Amino acid sequence: MTSLTPRRAVAPVARLWCSVFAGYLAFGGTLQTLPGWLRSQFDAGPATVGLAVGIAFVATAICRPFAGRAGDAGRARGVVMTGGALIVCGAVGQWLAPHVTVLLLARLVMGAGEAALFSGALPWALSSAPPDRQGRFAGWFGLSMWGGLALGPIVASAVTLAGGENAAWLTIVALGLASFAVVVTGPVQMRHDPVAQVRSTARADLVARGALLPGVMFCFAAYGYGAVSAVLLLYLTDAHLGGSHVGLAVFGAAFVVSRSVGSPLVDRFGGAAVAAVMLSIEAVGFALLVAAPTLVAALTGAALAGAGVSLIFPSAVWLALERDRTAGAGASAGTIAAFWDIGIFIAGIASGLIAATIGYRVAFGAALAVVVAGLAVALVLWRQPSAGRAS
Repeated sequence: MTSLTPRRAVAPVARLWCSVFAGYLAFGGTLQTLPGWLRSQFDAGPATVGLAVGIAFVATAICRPFAGRAGDAGRARGVVMTGGALIVCGAVGQWLAPHVTVLLLARLVMGAGEAALFSGALPWALSSAPPDRQGRFAGWFGLSMWGGLALGPIVASAVTLAGGENAAWLTIVALGLASFAVVVTGPVQMRHDPVAQVRSTARADLVARGALLPGVMFCFAAYGYGAVSAVLLLYLTDAHLGGSHVGLAVFGAAFVVSRSVGSPLVDRFGGAAVAAVMLSIEAVGFALLVAAPTLVAALTGAALAGAGVSLIFPSAVWLALERDRTAGAGASAGTIAAFWDIGIFIAGIASGLIAATIGYRVAFGAALAVVVAGLAVALVLWRQPSAGRAS
């Protein structure tokens, strides 16, 4: 072999998966810890809690496309390392913040770290996936992110019950450090990578145009996730239904199980079909939350909402790659994930304000309406031919 022959770089997929999972366990842990922390430390209400939950996703939405593009260009390792470092800084800042304003700034730092972590890792990991299995692979690898978000509240709740809120924050910081350490101690990317060469010929758009409509669909689905994250815990507490320590855990467990079992369905039936079914399930979950008179009904609604949103990301990535084969995987996934962040940011603020002024069930009703709008977009995508099918 000559030096002109490119060497195939084998991505450290297991390390990347563990790094993203640890970072998002930390991020998910803050979703469980923040509401009580804000109340105990700053006497904050639902509106402030919703803002604190949602504001991190402003930085995430801004940073994701840049991180994804850098990953496509072969700089994934540095992006992922930066993400882990920012997660640690953001976690410490939230824990030790002397004022709500400082805590909000720390949330922005952590949000930027989460964006860099996942959007840098995904294109690096996707270099190991064959083209006809990218939907399945994106679903499996995405479980590191979404699974961390879902299981993080469970971990934080268990630690809080055992050792208190400070122990929960210490655990969140430790998870961020673990995310950073896994990548730092791993292999360096190989420069002569045929996948990187293919990426270099892809259109260099920062935002993948084929991902825009799937991204809008994902944004509407994400609004539901954001609404649950922002106000479910407070709703269960203020309505005296109990279960505040298990509400997000039930939501997250349903998400993880559905994603683990259902990811292969995306490649088999197509992203639009799967998304339409899952958004219907998510809508039923919010209908139960609107009418929930009991804890069982509320938890059932949360479980259905979690299961429904679980496959929207791999469905949206599948659709984006099918609609535009010239865009890089990192740019497509970064664009899709940025819409997720926008949806959660809007949901956090809107749900908190609605809950504080009109009521929690009205906040869940607004989420139901947004999810139904996402279902309408999925049906439109189902009827549109993709670039891949048209060719």
